[in-house]
Amino acid sequence: MAGRTKYLLDEADMPTRWYNIVPDLPEPPPPPLHPATREPVGPADLAPLFPQALIAQEVSGERYIDIPGEVLDVYGLWRPSPLFRARRLEQALGTPARIYYKYEGVSPVGSHKPNTAVPQAFYNAAEGVTRLTTETGAGQWGSALAFACATFGLDCEVWQVRASYDQKPYRKIMMETFGATVHPSPSDLTESGRKVLAVDPDSTGSLGIAISEAVEQAAADPSARYALGSVLNHVLLHQTVIGEEALQQFRLAEDTPDVIVGCTGGGSNFAGLMFPFLREKLAGRMSPEIRAVEPAACPTLTRGRYAYDFGDTAGLTPLLKMHTLGHEFIPAPIHAGGLRYHGMSPLLSHIYELGLLEAVAVPQQECFAAGVRFARAEGIIAAPEPTHALAVCIREALRCKETGEEKVILTALCGHAHLDLPAYQAYLSGQLVDNELSAETLAASLAGLP
Repeated sequence: MAGRTKYLLDEADMPTRWYNIVPDLPEPPPPPLHPATREPVGPADLAPLFPQALIAQEVSGERYIDIPGEVLDVYGLWRPSPLFRARRLEQALGTPARIYYKYEGVSPVGSHKPNTAVPQAFYNAAEGVTRLTTETGAGQWGSALAFACATFGLDCEVWQVRASYDQKPYRKIMMETFGATVHPSPSDLTESGRKVLAVDPDSTGSLGIAISEAVEQAAADPSARYALGSVLNHVLLHQTVIGEEALQQFRLAEDTPDVIVGCTGGGSNFAGLMFPFLREKLAGRMSPEIRAVEPAACPTLTRGRYAYDFGDTAGLTPLLKMHTLGHEFIPAPIHAGGLRYHGMSPLLSHIYELGLLEAVAVPQQECFAAGVRFARAEGIIAAPEPTHALAVCIREALRCKETGEEKVILTALCGHAHLDLPAYQAYLSGQLVDNELSAETLAASLAGLP
């Protein structure tokens, strides 16, 4: 047990198709609705925001969708990503469990987000779009889209949630290095932002507000489109390269996961890892427990309501059937900026309602304690988001220590924290506090559901 074990694939083994789980579910997910008519939205309703190729993927009933060669060429910069067995962590915990992590921090921007940013930029460029607008929380998505836009010659404009804009200045520098323009959100550049600032000039922002600003800008410019880093079906689809590779790597390891754990904000990282495994489970070829982990300060699955709601604060998007805390919800400025979204992916929400996955909420001090423990054992400082999954992996491994079970645990380490080190500084200096969502705040937010 001297060190971690690495399972690598050759570039020739990279998946050439994305996997769409919808055809394999026992029931189809509810459709998005037009906010005015409350009828299911059609392609024409989405055309001002997305290129036709992505709209087709969003509503596709095909089980597999071929990855364009131009996208595979860019994926080859970092894919396939490694699967590690965390032997040093297992030894430090004294557990009989076997812990594996799929590491997406090897991408050019240090996270899983380019898996969808690259195809989104490609399809937009192919249809003549010249500018993409987007939101970002911690900055991983904004950095990924900036990189992808630079790759395909597009302008990129990013609204970053003010709390993360202030906490994570190096993310802004990364985005600007790739050529993007970055604004703190809420901003005075949009009607949506100005409305928020009129009520609260010191607003720390939210992903919902930032989405409103980016959508507003895209809708007003015929040469622009909007790009989303999580939540929607086509985004989760692109991320399935993670799970498809992990399935091949588990064959190399001659092992099978008993528990799959992932952090969830909008859901793309978690879905990307577990959808191919859920396909295998639905087909009766394996039977892992599947566990989503979210922040206690923003607990959409565990405490949100399953209802139709707007994807943004200003109500510019279609209504999505999802677990939501209410589109007016402003989460506490926790350091896991990528998990501060009021809603969960409609597809993941539907799968949760079908009883095919579990969910747990964890406070951020436990998460950073797990991140430090993992770093000292495995040598990788995890981004604040995947420390949520690490916390639950450690819980499970210690439970196995008590019971003697030799469970196999798999998680997605969706990025590193090299640009998030102030968050660790806050934890190590004792300044980090837990933010529990109060029942009163939740009730007030849910009262605004459409």
